[in-house]
Amino acid sequence: MRIRKLTILALALGLLASAPLLSAQTAGQDMKNAGTDTKDATKDTGAGVKKGTTTGYDKTKSGTKTAADKTATGTKKAADKTATGTKKAADKTATGTKKAGDKVAGKPDTTTATPK
Repeated sequence: MRIRKLTILALALGLLASAPLLSAQTAGQDMKNAGTDTKDATKDTGAGVKKGTTTGYDKTKSGTKTAADKTATGTKKAADKTATGTKKAADKTATGTKKAGDKVAGKPDTTTATPK
C-alpha cells in the first residue's frame, strides 16, 4: 500500500514538473496559429473589399447607363413635343396673320359659322 502511494505521488509530481514544458510548446503553437489566423483574416477582408468594390463599380456603371438611356428618351420626347407645339403655334400665327390681313382688306370672316 505504501509503494502504491509513493507511485501515485511520483506520477503526480512528474505531471506537475512536465506541465511548464507542455505549456511552452502550446504557447509557441498558439503564436503560430494566431499569425496564421491573422493572415487568413486579412485575405478574407481583402477579398471582401475587392468584391464590394467590383459590385459597386458594376452597379454604378449600370445605373449610369440606365440614366443616360432615360435621358436620351426624355430628350427625344421633349424634342418631339416641342416640334409639335411649334408647328401648332406657327399654324395659329399664320391663321391669325391671315385674319388680320383680311380685316385690314375689309374681307368678311369666313371661319365663323353662318346662321341657317
